[in-house]
Amino acid sequence: MIPSNATLTRRALGAAASLAVLLGTLPLVAYAQEIKKGGTLVIGSTQAPRHLNGAVQSGLATALPSTQLFASPLRFDDKWNPQPYLAESWKLADDGKSLTLHLRKDAVFHDGKPITSADVAFSIMAIKANHPFTTMMGPVEKVETPDPYTAIIRMSVPHPAIVLAMSPALCPILPKHIYGDGKDLKTHPRNSVDVVGSGPFKLVEFKPGQRIVMEKFDKFFLPGKPYLDKLILTLAPDTTSLMLGLERGDIHMFPYETTSVNLRRLKTNPKIDLTDKGYEGIGAINWLAFNLERKPLSDVKVRKAIATAIDKNFVTKALMGGFAAPADGPIVPSSPFAVPDLVKYPFDLKKAAAMLDEAGYKANADGERFKLTIDYIPGQDEQQKNVAEYLRSQLKKVGITLDVRASADFPTWAKRIAAHDFDMTMDTVFNWGDPVIGVHRTYLSTNIKPVVWTNTQSYANPKVDELLNQAGSLLDPVKRKAYYATFEKIVTDDVPIVYLNLVPYHTATVKRVANVPVSIWGPASPLDEVYLK
Repeated sequence: MIPSNATLTRRALGAAASLAVLLGTLPLVAYAQEIKKGGTLVIGSTQAPRHLNGAVQSGLATALPSTQLFASPLRFDDKWNPQPYLAESWKLADDGKSLTLHLRKDAVFHDGKPITSADVAFSIMAIKANHPFTTMMGPVEKVETPDPYTAIIRMSVPHPAIVLAMSPALCPILPKHIYGDGKDLKTHPRNSVDVVGSGPFKLVEFKPGQRIVMEKFDKFFLPGKPYLDKLILTLAPDTTSLMLGLERGDIHMFPYETTSVNLRRLKTNPKIDLTDKGYEGIGAINWLAFNLERKPLSDVKVRKAIATAIDKNFVTKALMGGFAAPADGPIVPSSPFAVPDLVKYPFDLKKAAAMLDEAGYKANADGERFKLTIDYIPGQDEQQKNVAEYLRSQLKKVGITLDVRASADFPTWAKRIAAHDFDMTMDTVFNWGDPVIGVHRTYLSTNIKPVVWTNTQSYANPKVDELLNQAGSLLDPVKRKAYYATFEKIVTDDVPIVYLNLVPYHTATVKRVANVPVSIWGPASPLDEVYLK
């Protein structure tokens, strides 16, 4: 296996320390404490998963435990470079239509059975059939297994995102002998109970909405890892108890925090380390989505007027404490495919009112033009509810009456949006590393489905379909970027969505946590190198 940069660094430090010991300049015990093995890492999170199988479920809630329980073919560093994991080497064909994975020969599942190419083939086809990201494995036709340690993924067209799709949160390798029993994978009982994984930690306990306990898998295929003996994921519906636990030291890591009050508090706490690194792959955007099937939102002039009435600087600075940055397009700025040439809507209330007049929606005697409802994801007040309330007061200034409709819980909101039962909704959606995986799903007319986080806006533009389909089958990143540049220009002019802000995810840890996960996938990646000082 090719050693990671961190491994090379430790080896270099080890050599230097050994030399220092020989020279009598450094006590041996000092080097022995460089990596302290053992101990329990307690992670606090508001993200409560329904189950633990990331092969059939997207989202951060599932990704964090799934990437500990299940290994993937590859992992990625903080520079977007693929690294060996279950696959010790790999090769994408020159035509981009096949990816060959050469697997390790010493990897076993938690029940001791070997991980083979048959498991990889089963898992990839299961993901294709069940995962909500239909574009991620869409071109995959089959997976050939010429021997137990070689898997060849065959695709109908060149697929530039296939290597990234081998990531921990996107491609967990499942045991075929467990999940290949014919039961529906989305509701399989082993998604939550007696989970047999392939990753660095194995499941001990799962109490939905309360906690997940995982312990070190002593036959994990990477020698000496994981460093920790146990992971405990403490779940809470709000951040108050988690913040107190972190400050007391009862909780050691608190990922996915976005609330400005908490971030400001954590930033000034000398006992806490705070980083926004590790979320580049997620690429989260907070936005306002329109249902284009409903009048008057079917009128692009109305959508442009609403966009013009929103002050993004107020949203990011006043409502989010300056931790968030405005967003203007569907691809996050940290992506290699982002472009600055977008159609933008500078804040101007007078212009917005004039645009509504021009669209034929004159104000009545009470100053009202029309009424709409706005939904939001519950439990994320600063990114969702507070913005929805701001929009209610802001759009009233241009004659639009908004009814802010609360959902009792996330499933209630998701059911409404999936059924297209909304006028406008707040939403947080991820790029997931490559536009093919996380962006195409929102804009392809072929992905208008009764499923949340698809094209629930009912946006249909044949030119956009053509551009995305072409970009999704090109290997040359320069050519791909040119297609995406045209796509971004068109979609920001059509305004099926108003992009509000980049979500300011941070990871907070107590000082004794070392090797905090800051790869492009951050906490949604294996924590096998994390240790407690």
